[in-house]
Parts: sequence; structure tokens; C-alpha cells
Amino acid sequence: MAMAKRRQRLTQRRKTLGHSQESLAHAVGVERSTVVRWESGETEPRAWHRPKLAEVLQLPLGELDDILAPTPDDEADRLAFTLRNPASVDLVTIAQLAQEIERLSAEYDAAPSTSLLAAAGQCHNQVTHLYSFARAGRIRRTLAFSVAESATLMGQLIWDASQRRDDVVPLLYFDQAISAAREISDTVLEAHAQLRKGFVALYGTKDPREGLRLCRETALVSNATSNVLTGLGHLHVGEAHAMLGQRRDCEKALGAAADSFTRIHTDDEALPMYSSSQFDRMAGSCYLFLGANGKAEEILTRTARSLVQWKKSRSIVLGHLTLAYIRQGKLEEACGTLHQAIDLIEETRGGGGMNIAFSAGRELAPWRPGAMSRGCRRSVIGCSG
Repeated sequence: MAMAKRRQRLTQRRKTLGHSQESLAHAVGVERSTVVRWESGETEPRAWHRPKLAEVLQLPLGELDDILAPTPDDEADRLAFTLRNPASVDLVTIAQLAQEIERLSAEYDAAPSTSLLAAAGQCHNQVTHLYSFARAGRIRRTLAFSVAESATLMGQLIWDASQRRDDVVPLLYFDQAISAAREISDTVLEAHAQLRKGFVALYGTKDPREGLRLCRETALVSNATSNVLTGLGHLHVGEAHAMLGQRRDCEKALGAAADSFTRIHTDDEALPMYSSSQFDRMAGSCYLFLGANGKAEEILTRTARSLVQWKKSRSIVLGHLTLAYIRQGKLEEACGTLHQAIDLIEETRGGGGMNIAFSAGRELAPWRPGAMSRGCRRSVIGCSG
């Protein structure tokens, strides 16, 4: 015979209201042993006891069944039960979903986005389903945090998996993240989603003025709470200025980013988003846009060596370095870095790196076949084909 499952929600509700088993029994009009059997799952409250029990527990009668439901034995049972009975959601279940979001986010830079989409989509749907039923209070605030994180991740994955061609759906997710973050006044989550919107403007719709506005907003929103996000906002403000050919404004923004990065503390909530190579990575991109190809080459060469673990980011840097070589007529060097970028892109399918590699292939294509080696020609054919 299977063991009865304890009704931990009933026990927790009793304790929350300050009742002992004896005082609850007295209020309902039963023996203490009856309450013990209810909580242990051995017996059910009789129909004539339920209205009084709901009254003492300060619950609508319709919600009493949720409190009386057995507590699942494991995480899978707990989550399945909670999704069927969203009013029963607790912090343990939310933590379970938050851990899954964190795991998927950690895999983003190394794994193909298409391989993460199904699990991320399922997790996001589960979180938003529970959030839609949550009342005001700690449960709703905690769920809002997870909604903001999972919506931002979904926007990243869809944009990357579409090779940065889908600009509409990612923005819907980022806006959802911003709305949830604002509900709980979490400026770090809000700024992160805002920064991602800036990326779509800069690299998707190719609208540097809109990207400039969004990245400025990122730095403004996060200024009091995260030097990491403030610095990243300034970096991309600098890139927007570079795209517009505004070198002085670009270098001013790079200086503001460097200043923010020097003030990063270990308790910064956005610290996992920061790496010591980020400043050089963006500075190299800026000088490439400004036509200072020699300076871009110097910075990007140094940066590529430091990005061994960040595969998607390294493919982007190598793509930019390839462009810097091409624009200086260094064809063999360009083909060498393009080969490396292609190897990483085949592994990660990163949309940013793939787009830059195609751009590099197109810029290489007009050169006379005799001016490059057979391996170099093979790279050009692979990228432009």
C-alpha cells in the first residue's frame, strides 16, 4: 500500500496564521488527532467540516482544495502539480524554474541558440503562466523577476537563431521583460532588456540613431545600480557614434565606459555579463566603423586571444579582424582569421558571427583570384556561397 502524501500546504497555512494543531482543531470543532490525520494525508476533511475549516484558515471555500492537495514527492511532480493548480505555487517551485533559466543562460554563448529554444520556450511559458495567476506579494515579485529573465533570454535566442533577421518577435520579448522588471522596480533587469533592444537597432534594423537612444537609456536606467550595465550602455553608445562617423563622441563614450568598468564591485548583480575583454572588443569594432583599420587590427588581435571560452563573441571579433585585414589589403591574414571564425560559427551557429563572416566573404570576393592562395579562395567561396 502506498504511503499517504503529507499536506504540507495545510500545515504551512496553519502555522502562518499562528495556529497549533490543537487550536485549529478547537476552532473547527474536531479532535487534535483529526487535524494530525488531515495534515499527514491519512484522511480527508468531511464535507461538513470544510466550510468552517476554510473560514478558520481565512480562505475562500473554492481555494481549500488547493491547500488540501497532497504535496508532490519530487521536483517534476511538484512542477506538474503547480502548473495544474497555479494558485498553489510556492517559492520552491519558482526556484526550480529560476535554476533552469540560469542554466540555459549559461549555455547561451557556447551552444547553438536553436538547440536551447525549445527548453527556454517551455520554461518561459511555465513562468508566465504562473505569473498570470499570482497575486500581489512575494510570490508575484519573485515570478516577475523570472519572467523578466526568461523573456530576455527568449529574445536573445530568437534573434540569434534567426541570424538577426527577425527584429519583431525579439523586441516583443524584450518589452515583456522591461514591463515585468518595472513592476518590481528592478533596474538591472530593465537595463539588460533595454540594452538588448539597442543591439537589435544597431545590428538588426541598422538604425544607429535609435540604437544610440536605447543605449543611452540603458546607461541612465542602470547608473545607480550596476556599473557593469552602465559601462556596457556607454560602450554601445560609442559604437552608435562610430557608425555615424562621430569619432570625438565615440571616444568620449568609450572613456565613460572605461570609467564605469573601473568602479565595478563584486556585488554588482550584472557581474556575470562582464568580461575584461569587452572594452577592447567594442573599441575594435568602433575603430573599424571609423575607418581606422590599423588601430582596429591592433585591438582586435589582442582581444581574440583573450576570448577562448566565449565562442560566439570570439567569432564576432575574428570576423571584425578579418574585415580590418581586408581593408588594409592583407589577404592571407584575412583568410586565416576567416577560417577560424567559420570553425566557431559551425560549432555555435551564432547569428552575429555568421553575418560578419558573410560580409567579409563579400568584401574578399572582388579581389583577383591570383592575389590570394587556394585556401583563401576556398574561404571566400564558402562564405559567399
